[in-house]
Amino acid sequence: MEIVIISGISGAGKSRVAAVLEDMNFYCVDNMPLSMMPKFAELCLATQGRYERVALVTDVRALESIDELFKTFDEMREIGCALRIFFVESGPETIVRRYKETRRRHPLDPSGSNLKEAVLKEVKLLAPIRERADEIIDTTGLTLGKLEHRLNKLFTDEDEHKSLSLTVKSFGFKHGMPVEADILFDVRFMPNPFYIDELRQKTGLDEIVKDYVFGFSQCNEYLTKFQEMLDFLLPHYIGEGRRYFVICFGCTGGRHRSPAVAEAVAEYLTEKGYKVDCIHRDIERE
Repeated sequence: MEIVIISGISGAGKSRVAAVLEDMNFYCVDNMPLSMMPKFAELCLATQGRYERVALVTDVRALESIDELFKTFDEMREIGCALRIFFVESGPETIVRRYKETRRRHPLDPSGSNLKEAVLKEVKLLAPIRERADEIIDTTGLTLGKLEHRLNKLFTDEDEHKSLSLTVKSFGFKHGMPVEADILFDVRFMPNPFYIDELRQKTGLDEIVKDYVFGFSQCNEYLTKFQEMLDFLLPHYIGEGRRYFVICFGCTGGRHRSPAVAEAVAEYLTEKGYKVDCIHRDIERE
């Protein structure tokens, strides 16, 4: 069983780290007393796999002594828990600003008389934990997306491409635009197979329709340029922590051109290593 200990400076973002791990299927507990941690670990082990990934948030409020903290960690390792310590920090000026913006009281400054001194005191107090941390996460200027991206890289062996789930969807404008689209493209500039008698009753999934659509130079050029754009965009979306992304293509009815393009793009992205679902919303509609 893997247990992540989330410690660090008050106001640096420990709860935010825990929330991201919870989205990654960790069972998270905030501010558990040290004396309860080994027993809690035993209970998790007794479930025989139900709680394989656990995150415990501890801060200066629960810190009885540094020695007692490390003794607790050693006890947990002895009963078979793999521990990783994450230390979350930000620059003192950033911490002070955050507390002033939220108007919260620092745990070492309950009277609110000397916030900066309390922050510096906590930095010194928690220095031994920082020295033994497996990962140090500085949240100064770190967006939520970038935090998610960093944590995802720490907990998965997958290729970065696989951290982003893509949906490629075709639709017909006459049936309404999909509200779930992250980016949407109009392919009605392409020659329409609907006006070819032998193609009208077929769809963009049929090879004869695909051959017709991509038999025009402008359609092939469009596909090439679109693929180049995705090669540029998607790594940046991944870097911002995006985990889901919906690409939509629309034509008039959603039966011919947009399904053909969506299929071609989905095939390209699959070859690139992405996880892709291809959906044709209106392909059966008249």
